[in-house]
Amino acid sequence: MQVHLTSASLPRPHSLSEFGMAAASNSRIFLSEFTYRRGSEIYGEKEPAEYIYQVKSGAVRSYKLLSDGRRQIGAFHVPGDIFGLENGGVHRFTTEALVDTTARLIRRESLDAVAGSDGTLTMSLLCMTTTNLRHAEDHMLLLGRKTSLERVAAFLIEMDRRLTAAGILALPMPRRDIADYLGLTLETVSRSLSHLRELGVLDFIDNNQRHIVLLDRKQLAALDRQN
Repeated sequence: MQVHLTSASLPRPHSLSEFGMAAASNSRIFLSEFTYRRGSEIYGEKEPAEYIYQVKSGAVRSYKLLSDGRRQIGAFHVPGDIFGLENGGVHRFTTEALVDTTARLIRRESLDAVAGSDGTLTMSLLCMTTTNLRHAEDHMLLLGRKTSLERVAAFLIEMDRRLTAAGILALPMPRRDIADYLGLTLETVSRSLSHLRELGVLDFIDNNQRHIVLLDRKQLAALDRQN
């Protein structure tokens, strides 16, 4: 469900650089801002891909429901990330807000119109698409070739790069989401995190264990590189 923040959230012209996109021209494009409550759907699989999104605050998960009812999370999107880029006319994943989330939206057709006459913007969009493809390839390798401990280590390294502030890794997602992202059970993720704590790689600083201090990044990287 989309909810307007304020009357000031109606579409207004903004520079593309504000959306994280490079452009040769000074073209202005209309952005909207919406808030999505925790657990609410942003868009569904196979729905028309009418907008491109950027996380302003909060966090988003994208996932597919498999034929047997299991859920496979494909990506987590955090502040600054752009998502919803598709090479077809419909979305391939469902996205939901992990926590109360504010997103900025651009109509895809208006962006396509500017890109048609702006080579720099076209290259920026290509770069974003390539980055998404690289993430998908890395995720496929993680699911197919790594042990459970290596998967958890790789996940923590990824989130450390994207989320750590003031020395603390604050995870917006619960362990069930981590398990569905890594193709593991909830129990396996919990055991792996406990084992990393026993090794002195990390420690938890709150009761729900979502705020993590990484004590030994070198050892964590070594675990991720194991064959």
